[in-house]
Amino acid sequence: MSTTRTTLRQANVALRAMLVFTLVLGLGYTLLITGIGQLLLPWQANGSSVTRDGQSVGSALIGQSWTDAAGRPLPGYFQPRPSAAGDGYDGGGSSGSNYGPESPDLIAAIQERRAAIAGFEGVDPADIPADALTASASGLDPHISPAYALLQVDRVAKARGLDASTVRDLVESRIQARDLGFLGEPRANVLELNLALDALQG
Repeated sequence: MSTTRTTLRQANVALRAMLVFTLVLGLGYTLLITGIGQLLLPWQANGSSVTRDGQSVGSALIGQSWTDAAGRPLPGYFQPRPSAAGDGYDGGGSSGSNYGPESPDLIAAIQERRAAIAGFEGVDPADIPADALTASASGLDPHISPAYALLQVDRVAKARGLDASTVRDLVESRIQARDLGFLGEPRANVLELNLALDALQG
């Protein structure tokens, strides 16, 4: 009888402890951190949303494709790096290809991309930077290298009827430096570049 009573007491204590910790850590902590985020960093806490004319057009932290309804790249816009997330830049399917450097599938994909980009941009295949040919680990990288952005300048300028120097100046003014001066690499945000292009032409 005493063993049963002890077991019931322990189960009761465990149940109450679980309920208390569920409320404190599962609900209270979540509300506290959400409140701090909304108070101190509201833009980041709400998804780093980028707006145009009051409408959200994307996130500064999640890449997106710039293609027509048939999946062809739009010549008047800067193109992102390839994506292995779902069907491409699928926010619900973040993923890299997971191919090793000697994978025949990866090598074939790189060769195919190199030929397609060389034809689209009208450049020597040897001039195409690595980030134009390979997907990021998340498949959602919103940035491209300055080299890839500058490679696209002539094609974008021609499609929009702009001077190449104007588009080049726009790119160079939006190249982001390394974080804290030493973390990561210089980069350009594709969404911000394309929005700046649209704003440039009214």
